[in-house]
Amino acid sequence: MGISDVIAGFIGGLLSESDGCAEIQRAELASKFNCVPSQINYVISTRFSPERGYIVESRRGGNGYIRITRVNPDPERLVMHTVNAIGDAIDLRCAAALVANLAQSSVISESAARVMLSAVGESALRSAPREARGVLRAGILKQMLINLEL
Repeated sequence: MGISDVIAGFIGGLLSESDGCAEIQRAELASKFNCVPSQINYVISTRFSPERGYIVESRRGGNGYIRITRVNPDPERLVMHTVNAIGDAIDLRCAAALVANLAQSSVISESAARVMLSAVGESALRSAPREARGVLRAGILKQMLINLEL
C-alpha cells in the first residue's frame, strides 16, 4: 500500500468519525506521514474531489485549514451537486467518476450508469469534432441527470 492510500485512508477515517466533515492542516498531516505537503494536496485532489462526492474548502495562512465535506447522499441533492460539478465541458474520465459516484450512492442503478456512459462515450460521440466532444458530453449528461425520476 502506497503513501497516498495510507493518507486517503486516514482522511476517510476522519470523515467517518466526524459525520462526513473533517478539517485538517496540511503541514500537520504531512508531518504525521513524513511526506511533503504537496503529497497531501495530491491525495485530496484525486481522492476527495467533487466528482467523487466531496466538497473541499481551504483557508491559507498561519491558522489555515482544509475542510473536506462528504456531500449528503440525499438523491436530489447529490444529483444537483453532480450537475453543478459537470461544468460547461467534461472529459470521459471525469464523467465516468461522477456516474460511478451516483451508482455507488444508489441514486442510479448499475444499468442506468452503463446507459449514461454509453451515451457520452467516445464511440457515441465519434461523429462530433474531437474539440466539441467535451461540451457535447456535458450537455448530454446534464440532461440525463436533470430528467431522472427519483
